[in-house]
Amino acid sequence: MLDIRALRQDGEAIKTALTKRGYTLDLDAFASLDAKRKQADIRSQELQADRKKASRQVGELIKSGMAVEDAKSQVAETLQTIDAELDREVASAKAIQEEIREFLMGIPNVPQDAVPAGNDEEDNVEVRQWGTPKTLPFEPKDHVDVGEALDGGLDFERAAKLSGARFSVMSGGLARMHRALIDFMLDMHSDEHGYQEVYVPFLVGPEALRGTGQLPKFAEDLFKMEGERELYLIPTAEVPVTNLAADEILEADTMPRRYTCHTPCFRSEAGSHGKDTRGMIRQHQFEKVELVQMVRAEESDAALEALTGHAEAVLQKLDLPYRVVILCGGDLGFSSSKTYDIEVWLPSQQRYREISSCSNFQDYQSRRMQARWRNPETGKPELVHTLNGSALAVGRTLVAILENYQNEDGSVTVPEALRPYMRGLERLT
Repeated sequence: MLDIRALRQDGEAIKTALTKRGYTLDLDAFASLDAKRKQADIRSQELQADRKKASRQVGELIKSGMAVEDAKSQVAETLQTIDAELDREVASAKAIQEEIREFLMGIPNVPQDAVPAGNDEEDNVEVRQWGTPKTLPFEPKDHVDVGEALDGGLDFERAAKLSGARFSVMSGGLARMHRALIDFMLDMHSDEHGYQEVYVPFLVGPEALRGTGQLPKFAEDLFKMEGERELYLIPTAEVPVTNLAADEILEADTMPRRYTCHTPCFRSEAGSHGKDTRGMIRQHQFEKVELVQMVRAEESDAALEALTGHAEAVLQKLDLPYRVVILCGGDLGFSSSKTYDIEVWLPSQQRYREISSCSNFQDYQSRRMQARWRNPETGKPELVHTLNGSALAVGRTLVAILENYQNEDGSVTVPEALRPYMRGLERLT
């Protein structure tokens, strides 16, 4: 959520910056709401002053010799009228304040200056490449054909019988490789990159989703549970992990906070009809290992570069060619101020496909969550800056391995980095 003081002081500059992402900020609507709130506050203060004045009249009448009950009775009607109007003004002020909050919740984050202009993913700008895209000495199959041909392997037909489209069943060596990837990533981030592993609930309340920006904007993308409590299946570990700091003041000596977490993720994929309907690229249920950081404001730019590097390191150890792009304004996520996408090479498509997004939200999420740290120099709490990135999406990493490590006989070579997690297995047959 944007700072309301910044909107009042620099509204035009913010409006201009938001055009980079194709969003038109209605400053007139904001100014009108803010003026109504101000007027309601002023009127409430006036009525409170009138009430104090009327209450003092009771004492003055008593001092003049009037009986206590008579003095109260004489002023009672005035106080009653003031109280009734005051109740209406307070209720009006609260309603307007809620309107302002909803208005602010609907405004996306302001893109950083480094974010390029553009409308969609075609306008994203390549930052760097790593590795050489593999040229296989035979016609490469896509991950579906490779996976379905393995012993056990991928099974979309049984998944559809259980749950419908956009689900998968894995068995045998492929299921083991999926689990191995999770352990490999968690160990790497906790042992080599200094993240603390955490385990979190897979169901969260609406306030957690508001805190990270999924609500109210993206309600249709969520799976909502039925029951006594309003709960949602998490779309990403970012939601529960970032909200660990909600409504808290972190002490300086505990900063920065770095967490890694494995969870399943659940997304309705609303609006994605016809996109990546074949295979594991876009599913309703998938696994991710997530990285989340909470840092001081002056550290967040450097933290984004480091976090992105941690995600890249996974692909490097797996020897999977990839590239990094910076998202243009039109492709930027709602809550993000700057995002790098990491895209892995898929031989069957002869193109790079997204496997991770690494984002800096600055204080956009923390203002919603009231996640703060205490500055020892001032003794005052300040909003933290939050960042997160997939490191990596497990299913898409498995897709990349199936395609890049496939052999002409239909087997799949196990990347060397994964073999210790697969009891030395060198090949899926």
